[in-house]
This record gives sequence, C-alpha cells and structure tokens, in this order.
Amino acid sequence: MSLPSSLAAASAVATSPPRRRWSQQLALLGCALLVALPLVMWAANRSAPLVFGLASLAFLVAGQAPQVLRNLAAAIRSPIGLALGGFLLWALVSLAWSHRPAAGLAMWGELALPLACGLAIVASASFRARPAVLRALAIAIILASLLMVFELASGLSQRIALGIGKQMIFIFNRPVITCLMLSAPVIHGLWTRPGASTRDRVLAALTALAVGWCTFASESGAAKLGLLMLAAGWAVTLVLPRLSLAATMLAFAATLAIAPFLGQLADRAIPPSVHAELADSHSRDRVDIWLSFGEAIRARPLIGSGFGASAALQTHPVAAQVSEPRRLLLGVGHPHSAPVQVWVETGLVGALLLGFAGLAFLTRLRRLPARDLAPRLAVFAAAFAMASVGHGAWQGWWIAVLTAAAVWFDAGKARPDQEVDHV
Repeated sequence: MSLPSSLAAASAVATSPPRRRWSQQLALLGCALLVALPLVMWAANRSAPLVFGLASLAFLVAGQAPQVLRNLAAAIRSPIGLALGGFLLWALVSLAWSHRPAAGLAMWGELALPLACGLAIVASASFRARPAVLRALAIAIILASLLMVFELASGLSQRIALGIGKQMIFIFNRPVITCLMLSAPVIHGLWTRPGASTRDRVLAALTALAVGWCTFASESGAAKLGLLMLAAGWAVTLVLPRLSLAATMLAFAATLAIAPFLGQLADRAIPPSVHAELADSHSRDRVDIWLSFGEAIRARPLIGSGFGASAALQTHPVAAQVSEPRRLLLGVGHPHSAPVQVWVETGLVGALLLGFAGLAFLTRLRRLPARDLAPRLAVFAAAFAMASVGHGAWQGWWIAVLTAAAVWFDAGKARPDQEVDHV
C-alpha cells in the first residue's frame, strides 16, 4: 500500500464513530488532568511532570496520527523548535565534559520530557480551552489557593497532626507559583472570550484575588516578584503594546548577556541597607552565590562546565580556577539564577541558543492584538524574573508548569483574522 493510501486508511479509521468516542473520552481525561494540576501540586509539590505527562499521553492517543505527525514536524522546523532542539542537543553534548554525566542526563530528562509533553499536546490538536474547562481550572486554582492560605494560617497543624510530608511552610512555594502561572490564561480566557458572562468575569476576578492572597501569604519572594511583574506587565502591555514588547525583548537579551557579571554588578549596585531590608529573601547570599558562579563562568566561558554540573560544582575541576574564598558557595546546588546557570553549564553556545529561542518566541507574539498579547507577555516577564533570582533552571516541576501555561494559552489562542502587528 502506498504512503498516501496508508494515511487515508488511518484517517478513516481515526474518524469512525467508535474511534471518535474513544478520542473524546481520552481528551476529557487529558482535560481533567490539566485542570487538577494546581490541586495535585498542593498535595505533592513535585508532581507536575507526572500529571502533565499523563495528560499529554491522553491527548496524544486521542489525536489523529497523520495530523499529529504533520503538526510535530511543523513545530520542530519552526525557529523556536530549531533553537530549543539545538539547545537540548548541545546540552547532551556538554555531558562529555561534565564530572557527573549520569546526574546531568537525569536533569536533562527533567527539562526535555515536559517540553516534549507540551509539544505532544499541541500537536494532537485535541485540547481546547472551552468555557466549562476554563471554569473548572479557575475553581481548582481557587481551591488550591485557599487550602494553602488555610494551612499557612494554621501553622501546618493538619499535616503535623497527620504526620505527612515535610512540615515546613516552604513546601507551598511551588504550588503557589503553579497557581500564579496558570491563573493568567484562565483569567484571560474567562474575561475576554466572546460572549463572556458576568458570572465568568466574577470567577476570573475571584481567581485573581485568591492567587494574590495566597502569594502574599506564602514565604516565596520569587512568587511575590512574579505576581508584581505579571500585574505590571499585563497593565502596561494593554496600554502600550509595542513599547512593552520591545522593552521585554531588550530586558531578556540584556539579562542573559550580563549573567557572567551579574554578581559583580549586583555587588556594586545594591547598598547594604537594601540587603538589610531584603534579609528574608537572602539577597546578600544570592549576590555572593552569583559572584562564585560568575568566576566559574569566566573560567570556561565558551562551552561551560557541562549540563547539570551546577548541582555539585564544588567537585568539578573548574572549581580549582575559582578563588578560594568563593569556592564554598559552589556547593549550594544551583546558582539561584537561570541565566547564570545557563552560562555555567552550557557556556556562550547555550546562552546564544536559548537567547534566540526566547527572542523568536517574543517576535512570534508581535501579531497578537493587545488584549491577547498582554497576558502572554506578562507571563513571560514574570517567569523570567522569577527564574532569574530563584530556583534551579531545569527542575521538572518548573518546566512542566511553564509548558502547561503555554499549552493553555495555545488552546485559547486568537484566530489569524484577529492578529495585528506590534512592530
């Protein structure tokens, strides 16, 4: 049988009534898993990759194979796909000069698998952010936020009484960020969809209030920064879309470019009085960490020390090239800045590839109308701000949450006839 005949036969099977019912059931399962993500993260704060992976499997099987393959090929051939694919390949190559290649490979999987899952969901064309699904996600975010506020207010007394999990308030940092990132597409979808009812807009407002309350009740400085960036970026982009997009592109490129010298710049720019005010956020400690990792970057600026090497950089041969007073902080686990981590592990080559991917993504947003551009640009700015001062860059939960937010936006994206050009 010829290839066109095979594809036609497969398509006919895929669209038969039993297959359609099966696909609808799988798509419903995938939707349920994506909706449940905030609540599951509240219960288990590293579970996002598992939930997201199961959802992607459901959507992938629900899709029609010929269409899925075409969509996958188109996504991989796009500028963003080529840049991200190039970075993933370079990261694998860099394991050759890592001192912990097995651990680096595991970390590479934490990065690559959620990205692949997000690509699979989009390529399946089986996920649509219908009003009922958006309402369900909003309710899940509100419930997760209120549960975290209640637990924080009670001093985790329920977990302590039951003797389950880590009984420390930082365990909510990840689910708080999850709710924050997923709130943007659901608020935007409920508020701006054609024929949005008063009930939907009230639900969107309640989602925003619940996420804001939860964020400021938590101890996560990164989440608070992200919320402020999200709100400011959204508001400014609605009024000045061209300026906001240009400023975001410039800030992204500049932050990535200065990462090798971030510690030195911050050390000179931030006075002791500011560090005293930000003591709870450990700002002075972060600057010292950036100074230490900055020396490691400058020792191997082109190719880095190998993907995943940051987790134990104090045992890497590059540590010998770092001044003795700075070596101790190479053992903190990661540099608490994604741009710094990119440079440390993959060097200039990795920074250029990820920089190109980010700029290609932002360029792609330029044709969206301001009301659709605003939440997407705000999420990008908030996520990059949090990653620049917070957790490890390749943690699976973080990549899964970011990819999930992108998937929700894609599921409710504007039609081509709604596009304009912000250039």
